[in-house]
Amino acid sequence: MISYEKNGGIARVTINNPDRLNALDDQDWLDLADAVESADADREIGVIVLTGAGDRSFCAGGFLADIAEFDVERSRKVYRNSGKAFFAIRKARQPVIAAVNGYAIGGGNEIVVACDLAIASDRAKLGQVGPKVGSTPIWGATNLQALNIGEKKAKEMVFMCRQYTAQEACDLGWINKVVPHEELSAEVDRWCEELLDRSPLYLELSKVSANTWWDMMQPAISHGEQFLMHAAGTNQNLEGARAFMEKRKPDFRRFRTDPKAGK
Repeated sequence: MISYEKNGGIARVTINNPDRLNALDDQDWLDLADAVESADADREIGVIVLTGAGDRSFCAGGFLADIAEFDVERSRKVYRNSGKAFFAIRKARQPVIAAVNGYAIGGGNEIVVACDLAIASDRAKLGQVGPKVGSTPIWGATNLQALNIGEKKAKEMVFMCRQYTAQEACDLGWINKVVPHEELSAEVDRWCEELLDRSPLYLELSKVSANTWWDMMQPAISHGEQFLMHAAGTNQNLEGARAFMEKRKPDFRRFRTDPKAGK
């Protein structure tokens, strides 16, 4: 579920699934895109803030229960809807700030990467899980993130599936600022008020110009989306998702030693 409210020129979009660490299913991704696009179309809005409900998680990415029984057709809906959300964030004319109040993992971390600015609670943890759960993060972590933290560190993040503290992420240039958890909302408000004092026309033009690299990456992102669709339902894809839901370690090693295990 996605909550939307606006006040004083600020649109706040909240991922509201705290019982599952704000993981997003296919409809949630579409609703997130719609909320951002609604803010984009509202001339009264000067800043968009994205956050998660509760005190534990910003967003834990895609809802893995959706892909524990996956196939190509189901994947089309999930990936196309998530793609709409990422494009909405990048194309919104206003600055989009991620208020990272807890875990930002997998697709949740890619939302942080997609946002123009990111301010995090000192309790936040960020990272990717793609190869750990039978997927790969093509919506920013395998491409745009390298511009933030460098190619080698971005590959470490994607390949190793480790989690990083908010301070580590800030030191790498992944996010803009870390504040004590109880000060996150006030700090985000301060940044919003400062942005509202800037020229809306020239903020928009600045964002369009700064999006050059994202725009140039579209062929790679589009190809990655197609690869993910056609890999949906493979044994390795299902093993990762099912292992996560069953709270066990996935057995990917067998795919290197047993040709009959299949892809």
